[in-house]
Amino acid sequence: MNHYKVKAIVFDWGDTLMRDFIQYNGPMVNWPNVEMIPGVKDALSQIYENYKCCVASNAGASDSKMMSEALNRVGIKMFFKEFFTSQELGAKKPDIKFFQEILNRLGLEPYQVIMVGNDYNKDIKPAKIIGMGTILFSEIKDSDSNQYADYTIGSMKELPLAILKLS
Repeated sequence: MNHYKVKAIVFDWGDTLMRDFIQYNGPMVNWPNVEMIPGVKDALSQIYENYKCCVASNAGASDSKMMSEALNRVGIKMFFKEFFTSQELGAKKPDIKFFQEILNRLGLEPYQVIMVGNDYNKDIKPAKIIGMGTILFSEIKDSDSNQYADYTIGSMKELPLAILKLS
């Protein structure tokens, strides 16, 4: 499908890499409890050597340094090369400018990047509209047509194979 190998994987943060506990306020790094999504560490360990892994979030309460520190609390920071937040990018998901700015900063074309996220309307649809590959992570099986998602996975264990199929 692609003439060029996928070079980067961009991950949403909350409820894609780490649980977003609604009972906590403020930066996730300061929460009393942080938890990664099951299977994330294993999936990342299988892909990070072949792709530039990045995190991109609207993360209103956190900047990229705080986001990386929260990822460090669960032992997965070392898998990521870049951290992007809406406040630093100057646009919020689902604004197309959010995704275009990430591509600009990575120096890549849309077809060289896969977006992985749990929010169909904020993560998947706008990424697909500008030409990125898309993987929807949904722990809840629904029957909605996910026309903008190239793949839908219910577990992070499925991620490496989905990426391979898109590469």
